[in-house]
Amino acid sequence: MVADPAQPSRRTGRTAGKGLITAMIAALAMIGPFTIDAVFPAFDLIGRDVRASSAAMQQVTSIYMLSFAVMSLFHGPISDAIGRKKVMAVGMIAYALASLVCMLAPNLTVLLIGRALQGFSAGAGQIVSRTIIRDLFSGPAAQKMMAQVAMIFSIAPAIAPIVGGWVIGVASWRAIFGGLVAVGVILAIMVVVAVPETHPVEKRRQLNFRDIMHGLRLVLSDGPYLRLAFAGMFGFSAQFIYIVGAPIIMLQLLGKGEQDFWMLFVPFVAGMILGSFVNSRLAHRVRPQRMVSIAMVALVISTLFGIAVAILAGNHLPWVMVFPPVIAFSMSVSFPILQLAMLDRFPTRRGAAASGQSFTQLLFNSLLSGVIVTIVATSMVSIAITSAVFAVLGGSFWLWHVKSPALPRTDQS
Repeated sequence: MVADPAQPSRRTGRTAGKGLITAMIAALAMIGPFTIDAVFPAFDLIGRDVRASSAAMQQVTSIYMLSFAVMSLFHGPISDAIGRKKVMAVGMIAYALASLVCMLAPNLTVLLIGRALQGFSAGAGQIVSRTIIRDLFSGPAAQKMMAQVAMIFSIAPAIAPIVGGWVIGVASWRAIFGGLVAVGVILAIMVVVAVPETHPVEKRRQLNFRDIMHGLRLVLSDGPYLRLAFAGMFGFSAQFIYIVGAPIIMLQLLGKGEQDFWMLFVPFVAGMILGSFVNSRLAHRVRPQRMVSIAMVALVISTLFGIAVAILAGNHLPWVMVFPPVIAFSMSVSFPILQLAMLDRFPTRRGAAASGQSFTQLLFNSLLSGVIVTIVATSMVSIAITSAVFAVLGGSFWLWHVKSPALPRTDQS
């Protein structure tokens, strides 16, 4: 079930405590949401400095996620060929350099270029780190480990906007990107010094473009995999619309300031952490399929209640923020299981499977942040309705997956 990371292992060739591995993987996984959320409090300041409208500033998020989505197709397959550690180390160095471009950007065009480069490189940590969990663990142990990482990972959306707000309280918005430069350097050093290589040479695939594309075609044409991916994509979007719409929600709809983002993110992330905790505690007690089914029902119900509260409360705190944390809780209970199920469809191409999941999620997230949010974020009611639509779609894909005939695990040739 599990290769004990506390003991010297033929799979890792290193000695590392389970807690240390959890912390390192979580730190690498946090880079994606931290990069998005830390900049939110500075949106108005950046917009004035680079002479960009609120709609144009949404591209600062959407282009990051679009480039992340495109490159996410390749981080995993490349790690299947050359190992996890090299991909993560190079990616974090590239991320630090991209953040430096953002920090020095004289206008919106250069800033968007820097954000695109951040997106191209950040996935090396966030995507590949998930494959390390499945390299080392299986069954309930893998589910528990994934949930524990998700608990730490969930802290990023809470602390990132708070840190960003503090920074612009004492310095320029450029200091936020300066901090991300430091984060990239620290993570690169951490990968080189402390992260074990979990994908041994004898299990690696040949590094060539044809094999990479063949692997991605296998993943993205697999019916069960796609149903799981879409269930996770739409379910996650039910909560993510509140995160990606945070600048509009907090600064415009709710009339709050740059220091007030904690009002949205702290309760929201508390729900995410609690959901991951529940998943971890129940990993050995409740069948994964049953747990996801219950969580999906709770997700749909909570979004429907969210609509009702938004209609009654309007754009007023704290009432409009009562059910978004419940939405986050429900999705966090199911997400680790969905991720592991997708990885298990392709045991010898876990990197490609992780990349496929990230690609579908991020491609839709870029559409969500660049187009959908700008259309629907006119009131908390319209945001709540959009969240409910996503929840119903996610639940429908899960139901389709559960009701479909069981298929054997896909051949990885």
